Order: sequence, then structure tokens, then C-alpha cells
Amino acid sequence: MNTMLRKSVLGIAGLAFTGGVFAGPIAAHAAEPVHSTKPVAVSVQGAQSKIDLNDEQLANAKAIIAATKKAGLPERAAVISIATSLQESKLENLGHLGDANDHDSLGLFQQRPSSGWGTPEQITDPEYSTLAFLKGLKQVDGWQDMPLTEAAQTVQVSAYPDAYAQWEQQAADIVAHHWNS
Repeated sequence: MNTMLRKSVLGIAGLAFTGGVFAGPIAAHAAEPVHSTKPVAVSVQGAQSKIDLNDEQLANAKAIIAATKKAGLPERAAVISIATSLQESKLENLGHLGDANDHDSLGLFQQRPSSGWGTPEQITDPEYSTLAFLKGLKQVDGWQDMPLTEAAQTVQVSAYPDAYAQWEQQAADIVAHHWNS
């Protein structure tokens, strides 16, 4: 009986040790902060484009950042939003462009009233249009970790799904420069 008790105690101690060896790193990893403090571009894809921004475009980029913060989303969401707006409108709050317009697309994200994005007045309001875009983005499972162009395309459903990728670096630079200002 003494030998059996000893083996049981040693067996339990061995299991506890083994559990600690494997669970220790997991527990230590779980205690690490999950949020990044930098809007690091996630695998920038392909050749990058860049445009010089005028005061209106910069103000629109800042409005997108402010709306992203208001929505409680991280910098990565602002990067995706700004890259999307760079592709859709070059960060210009576009009204109806007549025959040059894509259907009834308006605003920074070229959202369409006929597709349920809101009224023309709402869509041309930078905060409203950004929050509408972000609402769509939040519905995309895993958007935080997917390539920017895939996340943007899932929300926008563009005829040019790979076009968003070219703006990722400029969007990341804008967010890095203005997130804390």
C-alpha cells in the first residue's frame, strides 16, 4: 500500500509538472497584450501608388481617422478605410458626376443610395460614410488579419477587387502620422 500511494503521488506530481510545462507558455502568451500600437501594413501587396494630398483630401483622411476612433476600432481599420477611399475617390468627397459617375455613387467611398448606404446627404458626410463603411468591415470575419484589398473588396464589391492594395502604404503612412494628433 505504501508503494501504491507513492506511485500515485509521483504520478499526480508528474501530471502537474507536465501540465505546467505545456500550459505555462500558453498562459504567458495569453497575458500578452493583443492590440498593436502601430498601424503596420499587413503584407503590402504589389506596386504601390501615392498621390500628393491637398488640404481637403487631408481633412477627409483626418475625418476617417476620427470616425474610426469614434467607432472604437484600431488603426488597421483606418488604414483599410483610407486606402479604400484613396481608390474610390482619391479622398475627395464626390457629389454626382453626371455621365462620368458610376451609377449613383457618391462621397469618399463611392457608396450608392440605391444600394442602401444612406441618403445622398448622409453618404457625402465624411463621418457618416466612414461609419457606414466600418459597419460593413466589422461584419467581415477576420478582416483584421486578411489582406487589405480582400477586406475592402468584401465591403465594397468593386469591379476592380485588387485595386485597393496599391494604396496600403500611403494609407498606413497617413494613419501613422495623424492617429495621435
